[in-house]
Amino acid sequence: MTETLTRADSADAAAGPVRAVPVRRPGQRVTAVLVTFLLVFLLEGWITNPRMQWGTVGEFLFSPVIMEGLRTTLLLTALAMALGIAGGVLLAVLRMSANPVLSRLSWGYIWLFRGTPLLVQLLFWYFLSAIVPTIGLGIPWGPTFVEADTNVLITQLTAAVLGLGLHEAAYMAEIVRAGITSVDDGQSEAAQALGMSRGQTLRRIVLPQALRIIIPPTGNQAISMLKTTSLVFAIAVPELLTSIQGIYSRNFQQVPLLVVACFWYLVATSVLNVGQYYLERRFGRGASRDLPPTPLQRLRAAARNHRTARNHREEKAR
Repeated sequence: MTETLTRADSADAAAGPVRAVPVRRPGQRVTAVLVTFLLVFLLEGWITNPRMQWGTVGEFLFSPVIMEGLRTTLLLTALAMALGIAGGVLLAVLRMSANPVLSRLSWGYIWLFRGTPLLVQLLFWYFLSAIVPTIGLGIPWGPTFVEADTNVLITQLTAAVLGLGLHEAAYMAEIVRAGITSVDDGQSEAAQALGMSRGQTLRRIVLPQALRIIIPPTGNQAISMLKTTSLVFAIAVPELLTSIQGIYSRNFQQVPLLVVACFWYLVATSVLNVGQYYLERRFGRGASRDLPPTPLQRLRAAARNHRTARNHREEKAR
């Protein structure tokens, strides 16, 4: 038996190293060619269509009105997400509270704001003055110290931020709660054994570890919020889509101007995607040892390899 194995090993060694040949998959190549042809055909028909009026697209792409609408869209996104994240953290903590009143209150808020359409909430805040003409600060069923007109306090922009932010808080509460529950209970027990209070444990131990779970869906929510701001056209806030609607209602060039809107939405969401990518890498370093290199790291590695190869050739030439 030993002699047979020795002969087989000697034969393999004499034959040389095994050359791996990839399996041929002609079906994949045919499918790729067909899909590429279909894509080129559709793009060519879309780009060369004279009814697209690309001159109109170029005319209004950097129009001051469009740029002002884009700035309003980005401002609404930032303010609404800030309100939503702050409210979501508070609601998640209350939902997990041992106090049944606070827990049920948080559950009721989430149930209400997730169960009603966002457009309805935006209209409710916009028409709040119809049922609450004035907003005051004072003692319940007692004297009012400060009072103001609701129409003055709740402007179009304020109504948009309240509607978007309070609606977002209900979704962020569940995201934050999922992140907090993903942290092992032993972390909290160890912190309490060191004498930390419940608030210190949450701020210093639990939330930093929960960010690895919280950040990816939060980035998705921010991207979704950027596009959801288009709903504020219902209360006439001059964001990107509202500004574009105002233009094409005068010149009747709907499709070219909608192409302009799609372009700027794609640019803004692409920037948010890049930010989300690097944030996930930043807070996911402890969970994964072998993170894929970033495009910048690949570029630096390619430049370093090129310099090394060039130095090697120069040394060999000498």
